[in-house]
Amino acid sequence: MRWLIATMVLLPMLAAAETAYVTDNLRLGLHRAADTSDRAFRNLDSGQALEILSRNRNYAHVRLPDGVTGYVKAAYLVPDKPAKLIVAETQAERDGLQAELEELRRQFEGPAETIAALERQTLEQQAEIESSQQLIMDLDEKNADLRDRQAQYKYSLPLGWVGGAIGVCLVGGFMLGLWWADHRSRQRHGGIRIY
Repeated sequence: MRWLIATMVLLPMLAAAETAYVTDNLRLGLHRAADTSDRAFRNLDSGQALEILSRNRNYAHVRLPDGVTGYVKAAYLVPDKPAKLIVAETQAERDGLQAELEELRRQFEGPAETIAALERQTLEQQAEIESSQQLIMDLDEKNADLRDRQAQYKYSLPLGWVGGAIGVCLVGGFMLGLWWADHRSRQRHGGIRIY
């Protein structure tokens, strides 16, 4: 029972809890006085690169990339880039790479279409080659069959030739027979034809 009451009391508190994050934004004042007791003449943001000219326990004499020199509290200087700067550089690099990738995609659209067309053409030609190879195999089989038949009928004559030769022989024999009969009839009858 106690657990139930405790849960009911804590439940609204859990629902009202808000998520928050610690910021890494820092504004560091750049001063002319070595002990930074004067008013800052310039504010430096997190991630600002600078050159340390001299340093003691509390303060550092620094030079900015634009040549301006001044003093800052040494406790806020770190040798590594802050996460905010690393994230910004990484995002800029990512954006640059993404733009480069898009440009490369645009450049390769034309060649990609050409490659796709060539691949389709290659597939069509392979199909034609396979069809031609099948036709060659069929023709080789027919050729082998014809060679076998040619070997089988090597010494025979075609039926048309034989029929033609028989027809010529019959006509020739009939004509020769008529001539011979006429010739014999003339010899018997003294050169006179008698039928």
